[in-house]
Amino acid sequence: MRIDVVTAFPEMMQSIFNESILRKAQEKEKVNFYIWDLRSFTTDKRKSIDDYPYGGGSGMILKPDPLFRAVDKISEETVHTPEEVILMSPQGELFNHRKAEDLSHKKNLVFLCGHYRGVDERVVENLVTQEISIGDYVLTGGELPAAVVIDSLVRLIPGVLGDFNSAEGDSIIKGILDYPHYTRPPVYRGMKVPDVLLSGNHKQVEEWRKKKALDKTKRKRPDLLK
Repeated sequence: MRIDVVTAFPEMMQSIFNESILRKAQEKEKVNFYIWDLRSFTTDKRKSIDDYPYGGGSGMILKPDPLFRAVDKISEETVHTPEEVILMSPQGELFNHRKAEDLSHKKNLVFLCGHYRGVDERVVENLVTQEISIGDYVLTGGELPAAVVIDSLVRLIPGVLGDFNSAEGDSIIKGILDYPHYTRPPVYRGMKVPDVLLSGNHKQVEEWRKKKALDKTKRKRPDLLK
């Protein structure tokens, strides 16, 4: 998979991609990241990427020209139009695991990181193929939301995680929260690991885990059971 990110803060994205699973995914040649500095696609001396909104009002708007130029350059490098041009926006479709699965099957994704009050609507209508939101709140820019989406989808690519079952069994994915987990030591500050987990009886362990997962879901996320 090739993932291109267009951002006004390239160092911020680079630091994220150089750590943890995203770094390992690159080392395993499962994904290639390309980070583009939005200001490098400007044509004025000040390298301005934003301007005042027509009609008045507060805030600044990202100009269309640098964003269109950036995607043109990416299309030129990949010799075809990107499968998806995704704008991270609080107005977008709410991100979930199903969306992550869908995106994980793509070969080429472009993420546009919005800033300020928003982006010129001509970008949304003529360049963007999807708008995605990670929640009903507003952040300073689209970099952190893009990183959330990218991390979520990359770990679903077969071969990225050492044990792919660990991705398939993640909490929420199957419509129920995960069961409680314990590790060594068996007793810590008087707190004991449940005896069933130390019994060696795999059938009882499995039954205990199913029951605890259901109990946790009822308590924390009853909406999932509906």
